[in-house]
Amino acid sequence: MYNIHRLLMFKDLLVQSAKLISKTSKKLNLGAGSTWPGHIALKLNPNIISELLANSSTEVILIVGTNGKTTTSTILTTILKEDGKKVIQNTSGANLLNGIASSLLLSTNTKGQLNSDFAVFEVDENNLPIVLKYITPKEIIALNLFRDQLDRYGELDSIAKKWNRAFRHLNESTTLILNADDPLIAYLAKDAFAKVAYFGLSEKEVGTKILEHASDSIYCPNCGNKLKYTKIFFSHLGIWHCSSCGVKRPLPSISEVNSPLPGKYNLYNSLSAVLSAQVLGVKNEIIKSALEKVKPAFGRQEILNYKNKTVQIFLSKNPTSMNQSLSTITELGAKNVLFVLNDQIPDGRDVSWIWDIDFEKYIETFESIVISGDRTFDMALRLQYSSKGQNEKKKIQNYTKYQILNTKYFVASDLKTALDTAITELPQNETLYILPTYSAMLEVRKILTGRKIL
Repeated sequence: MYNIHRLLMFKDLLVQSAKLISKTSKKLNLGAGSTWPGHIALKLNPNIISELLANSSTEVILIVGTNGKTTTSTILTTILKEDGKKVIQNTSGANLLNGIASSLLLSTNTKGQLNSDFAVFEVDENNLPIVLKYITPKEIIALNLFRDQLDRYGELDSIAKKWNRAFRHLNESTTLILNADDPLIAYLAKDAFAKVAYFGLSEKEVGTKILEHASDSIYCPNCGNKLKYTKIFFSHLGIWHCSSCGVKRPLPSISEVNSPLPGKYNLYNSLSAVLSAQVLGVKNEIIKSALEKVKPAFGRQEILNYKNKTVQIFLSKNPTSMNQSLSTITELGAKNVLFVLNDQIPDGRDVSWIWDIDFEKYIETFESIVISGDRTFDMALRLQYSSKGQNEKKKIQNYTKYQILNTKYFVASDLKTALDTAITELPQNETLYILPTYSAMLEVRKILTGRKIL
């Protein structure tokens, strides 16, 4: 009894310490305090996540995938709240184990207990098997697998194999919500004992038969032969089959939805969130009402005001997300664009992926282009090769201006200079579209809002 009492006191101490650390971090404008509380708590008690969940009725939903985790989390959380549920969320994108621990610790009541109905957590691709050692989720939403940070994650097949091994330990208390249009994701159901439901785009959705340069998973996950597509929606997502072994795209349970956000990639995010909610028993009229209230997550089509002008941020962290961002802003009539390319740890050190982006399809439609970031001149060179005609160079103060036909280029390694230049040049009634990598997005938001996220 004495030992149990001591353990309870220790857990209460961890909870109160976590709240104090987070509060201090916010007060000193050092960030949202979304990782350090969990980091310290896990050092002192590695099982803190399991212990907090074991003593509560909170159901956990994990969201994994290269692109779309935060947006899907936002949509699903909006639906669940519309249904009257209390939801915990790692809203600042702290998707490692310490971020999840922090979210749980900071969501406890004065007695150190969780009283939420659901915890919706986005999870880093490499960390999913680790997280599953401490959490048995109600659902896992697996969105996609694209080439991203190869210097950190490795090839897609290696990630899929890690997930597959981890999923074998799940049972029917968990439902896998899988993307039927992504061959690697759909194939995760093969050895799983969990329940499975699929989402995918409707066959009526506009597609093509031509693979993009950035297409990744185009080989059969079962036999290794090249897949055949009757329709490609983007990258390697589409209606696929293997003519060698017969494996094919599963039939989706849901394929149409009124997405609250533009872009084909957001159709997938919306479908996955809606299917998740339907499996949880949320009524369709509540889902429909919630979708009308969805607002973009930070950095994901988020609209901000800076110096009385409109800015919209499209996180673009790999070839597929950049191609989709370019496609979406072109559909929105973009004329003014700021590219910010960083090579920090959250972005991946290798930036050679920018040569797989289909800039040539879009670059001439933009009237003003500003380039910045840690790898400013890598991006400037890539865009120069994607533009037609001869360039004329001339110096303007502390940055360089390139005039290529009707497209104006401003190059400034200093992000504040680049952003202020773009805003100064921006007509009052137009929007500046910013396409940054992950760490660059955080830096952009800090300038625009005056505060840090992480």
